[in-house]
Amino acid sequence: MTTAPAVNGQVIGMAHYATRALAERLLTQGTTFHQALALNAADATGGAIERTQLIERLTSTVKLDHVAAEATVGALTSAGLLEERPGGVLALTPDADARVQSYKAGVADIAAALYGDLPAEDLAVAGRVLTEVTARANAMLAAG
Repeated sequence: MTTAPAVNGQVIGMAHYATRALAERLLTQGTTFHQALALNAADATGGAIERTQLIERLTSTVKLDHVAAEATVGALTSAGLLEERPGGVLALTPDADARVQSYKAGVADIAAALYGDLPAEDLAVAGRVLTEVTARANAMLAAG
């Protein structure tokens, strides 16, 4: 019986990148991973989001720099996936909504395959630990 490695940044990173590689297989028609995350953020707010909120979401959660976040949003508007509305609001187009729904369904299937048979207690502990690690890392980033 092999012993599981201690949880550290490398182990967490390996899980992240392996899962991300699975999620990236779901992307269609040239949509990038960061673009998919931006579209998901708009979907999470009912299909429309203020541009400043979307940029903030990409810089704070995905850790894109401001230029990369702006480029991601710009590419989505140029591709006709986000529609600019009055008041700085960006809305999902029907094509974008279809992509988001397909992507979300695929990610749900991946999550079920990866996590479905793991004990609920283990998932709860992992969730608490990773939430705390994220909060500490964010505090360190904010402190400079």
